[in-house]
Amino acid sequence: MSAVWIGLLACVCVCLRVTAQAQGLTGIPLFSHHDDDDDQTEKEKPNLRNHEIEMQNVKIDCKVASRFAHTVMTSTALNKANVSQEVFFEVELPKTAFITNFSMEIDGKTYVGDVKEKEKAKKEYETAVSSGHTAGLVKASGRKMEKFSVSVNIAANSSVTFTLTYEELLQRRFGKYELMIRVKPKQLVQHFEIVATVYEPQGITFLDTNVTFITNDLLPLLEKTVTEKKAYVSFSPTLDQQRKCPGCDGTLIDGDFIITYDVNREQDLGDIQIVNGYFVHFFAPHDLQQLPKNVVFVIDRSGSMEGRKMAQTREALLTILDDLYEEDHFGLVIFDNEIETWRPSLSKATKENIKEVKKYVRSITAKHMTDINGAVLHAVDMLTTAKRNNSLPDNSPSMIILLTDGDPTAGETNPAVIQQNVRNATGGNMSLFCLGFGYDVHYGFLDVMAKQNDGLARRIYEASDAVLQLQGFYKEVASPLLLEVNLHYPDSMENSLTTSHFSQFFGGSEIVVAGRLNDSQADTFLVEVSAQMLEKPFVVQGQAHAEEWVAMFPEQEYIFGDFTERLWAYLTIQQLLNKQ
Repeated sequence: MSAVWIGLLACVCVCLRVTAQAQGLTGIPLFSHHDDDDDQTEKEKPNLRNHEIEMQNVKIDCKVASRFAHTVMTSTALNKANVSQEVFFEVELPKTAFITNFSMEIDGKTYVGDVKEKEKAKKEYETAVSSGHTAGLVKASGRKMEKFSVSVNIAANSSVTFTLTYEELLQRRFGKYELMIRVKPKQLVQHFEIVATVYEPQGITFLDTNVTFITNDLLPLLEKTVTEKKAYVSFSPTLDQQRKCPGCDGTLIDGDFIITYDVNREQDLGDIQIVNGYFVHFFAPHDLQQLPKNVVFVIDRSGSMEGRKMAQTREALLTILDDLYEEDHFGLVIFDNEIETWRPSLSKATKENIKEVKKYVRSITAKHMTDINGAVLHAVDMLTTAKRNNSLPDNSPSMIILLTDGDPTAGETNPAVIQQNVRNATGGNMSLFCLGFGYDVHYGFLDVMAKQNDGLARRIYEASDAVLQLQGFYKEVASPLLLEVNLHYPDSMENSLTTSHFSQFFGGSEIVVAGRLNDSQADTFLVEVSAQMLEKPFVVQGQAHAEEWVAMFPEQEYIFGDFTERLWAYLTIQQLLNKQ
């Protein structure tokens, strides 16, 4: 159970405590998770405050086994001064990742972090800061990343090696997986290396790399080897190759190292892998007919949307309307403290209707206050009425897409009451997707409300690409392929399964279920997947076998020995957090 326990602790809190006592130094670095997603204004401090601190080594080693990524970041810094100095270690890691280990090695002694419960971690962090102790923090750092930072005093002519390990399940979006490694050493590094190895037993269909800081001189250093089921990517520039210019100290290494890929999907049942009494099931059938959908766009036009936000929302909405499937039905609700609709009922996405609604969209302007409760309930009523009147296709999913930039300030303003009102109104018969525009939006309120109604929430960042962000989100949910997807396994696994029922399956995505076998020696069991398509049920079943996987990569004992157990822990705890 060690892997499960590590995953559980790292997921719930991300709070580490290390006691360092080396060469007379005493300190208590504490590491606490700060989950205020709105905090984007922290002033970034450089990794190393003094030129007499030399970065000797930075290595990033990432192994991906069936979409589950295990990344180890190691950095060694040398204090070349004749006095002790403070050394900073900062890395940015994906928001969906869980830290599973952190340690510091000082003069041959290793100090390992202990994971603590989140609330306790926060209190200990505050105590440490008020007492003047060295402290570290994990907090939001942009759209996809969080920043982990820690500092420690190092004696004269001594070195410290930081090792951070984190794990994440790569999500499939738009038909591909993305592995992102953010690289910001902020100074030249004596030995710098990135190594990524991808193992996919289903077979790799393509694998691409995108390095945002790459130059023509650095391009030959990016090595990539892709075979049927394995891929290897490496990048290791010398000290001189890192320089911005000959003889200068500035580094070119500053940006994102991104790997994208996808796998073969020959079986409608999906891919099932069994290792050491745990299994994971990846389900993403292909060549399915797209379902017509019923969508109501609920757009905030309150005063705070005035200017750039409103202009970007109009531009994005115009493009999204063009992307509607011809068999879709749609509605448009515009709100401030008053509720307004383009038409009182849903319309089919014909060319004529799209042309008419685009005229209306171009006229939308920002006005007064924000009645989120009234606007969403009105959208629910439009969908409910259309269903009751049999004016929508059978087996067509209904969804609401809410875009707002502020807190409710008109009508019902209590977030908890609004959430309950919406949940009661939808009755589980439609999905709610919430887009929070800007840094000031009450994102937690939107996130909970979306999850309570079979949807999800996303933050739209105020930037020049906000239109692309809005369009990108819509594309994720624009192509429903299956409804009421149920993945069935033997009854003996029921208590150990991660979520196995999904209201909808969208094109380009993937459903992942993991579970634990009662008999750790079990090597085969029956699996069935049932769902609803447009005109008929979708049903497929088959046997899962362990032997095929074990024989696939016999030399990779470590990464395949327990990754299914860790992935099961990752999904289990992530879903518990979502429910909480």
